[in-house]
Amino acid sequence: MGKLVVLTLLGVSLALIGERLLVFRERTNATRELEPVELQNCDLIEGLENGSEDIDILPSGLAFISNGLKYQGMPDLAPDASGKIYLMDLNEQNPRAEALKISDGFDEKFFNPHGISTFIDKDHTVYLYVVNHPHMKSTVEIFKFEEQQRSLIHLKTIKHELLTSVNDIVVLGPELFYATRDHYFTNYFLSLLEMFLDLRWTQVLFYSPKEVKVVAKGFSSANGITVSLDHKYIYVADVLAKNIHLMEKHDNWDLTQLKVIPLGTLVDNLTVDPDTGDILAGCHPNAMKLLIYKPEDPPGSEILRIQNVLSDKPRVSTIYANNGSVLQGTSVASVYHGKILIGTVFHKALYCVL
Repeated sequence: MGKLVVLTLLGVSLALIGERLLVFRERTNATRELEPVELQNCDLIEGLENGSEDIDILPSGLAFISNGLKYQGMPDLAPDASGKIYLMDLNEQNPRAEALKISDGFDEKFFNPHGISTFIDKDHTVYLYVVNHPHMKSTVEIFKFEEQQRSLIHLKTIKHELLTSVNDIVVLGPELFYATRDHYFTNYFLSLLEMFLDLRWTQVLFYSPKEVKVVAKGFSSANGITVSLDHKYIYVADVLAKNIHLMEKHDNWDLTQLKVIPLGTLVDNLTVDPDTGDILAGCHPNAMKLLIYKPEDPPGSEILRIQNVLSDKPRVSTIYANNGSVLQGTSVASVYHGKILIGTVFHKALYCVL
């Protein structure tokens, strides 16, 4: 009788594991093959060889690019290199990426930048907020940008017990921002189990010096986050659920979900076209190739444009798709006056004139 019970439990366990594996393969688009959609007038950006995970472009055309992310489970093409923030001036005819100097006193050795967001104060001072993972923990670093010196002055490090596994942020005022948590657990094994079981425990947080709170939850893996041009709505990418959540922002900073846009691809970072209000989404068409990296069969890249976001029928179109022969693991795309920058988690970056 005891053996029968053991065999029964073993059979049920194996069946459950098998079912979860099938579901996980479906959620990661493990069998998807990508149809190419190429852009013309494109060049790889010199110097950005090991990631450009997030990009934020100022109204002036200066673009900040986070480089060198080291993230558990992701490929790392430069394991000994520390992270950097690069700057590109998209007003130039042939813009180049330039690593910004960081003021003394900031430990660049363990700089591991992830999501970034800029804020321009009333006196036109530019501040750059950077999600940082020193020693694989999470902090938010605040820098003041010195345009003439092409440098960043480190002002403050923000830590909080709720700010764990932070992926991306969007800044809406001095030390006022929303942040996404892409995992509930910080332990790598438990975070894998969390993804495998699809626990949907990840969140969006609001941070201010006076209050830190959860304002949205129930995501498989909350990832990129941005704000509409009128600052009324917050857009959140749920990478493993393959969709974008549209949230209404209230005066007390709480968020109410209005709708979900399914995309069928794994959505990473989001940006907003400053001319149209469209959402641009950097996506992973087959995330299994990202999780199990093979240089001979690399992960592809995909950029989507979502128009008429608030309408009953948003229009989704593919503006770039590549099987990994040019770009691997695209995470973000950002536009400025007919030019587009496309970044990746760990690979190269692309500049195109549309």
